[in-house]
Amino acid sequence: MPNLGGGAKCGACGKTVYHAEEIQCNGRSFHKPCFICMVCRKALDSTTVAAHESEIYCKSCYGRKYGPKGYGYGQGAGCLSTDTGERFGIEVAQTHPSRGSPTTTHSSKFAQKSGATEKCPRCGKSVYAAEKVIGGGRPWHKTCFRCALCGKSLDSTTVTEKDGEIYCKVCYAKNFGPKGIGFGGLTQVEQKEG
Repeated sequence: MPNLGGGAKCGACGKTVYHAEEIQCNGRSFHKPCFICMVCRKALDSTTVAAHESEIYCKSCYGRKYGPKGYGYGQGAGCLSTDTGERFGIEVAQTHPSRGSPTTTHSSKFAQKSGATEKCPRCGKSVYAAEKVIGGGRPWHKTCFRCALCGKSLDSTTVTEKDGEIYCKVCYAKNFGPKGIGFGGLTQVEQKEG
């Protein structure tokens, strides 16, 4: 049946959407007030919408419902989210009864890891995650992450490595870089005087 005298039908409420109030998503038209997450009812825009077939969600509800599940898949950096989305009507995956709880299967792995901590090459003591810095492919304490020659504190932009030891760029260039005139070495006048 032809659509006479009006715009497309809204994907949420089914009423006519006129051009001045139209928002399009996945080839469907919506009224601005109808362009909301199907779960939490937050207003959406082109940067916050996530569509799944004919349904629209905010990115966090979409992630809870269709995203990866389990440890390490939180909603932000370093986040372990315990929110399952049940309060929004999102179904929670049931755990398999024969597998037991996750804490029992991983407790022995944790014990192995906690007993076998990595050692700092500078002081020889254990390096724990809270104080760990990686340099030259090895773990260091933040306080031990210093140039082997001048003792200057280092970071990822100033560290250089040679034979398992770390150096600042200046000390590395002086000791292991090219030698001669124009490379920071002695000038011809200084060589003759010496």
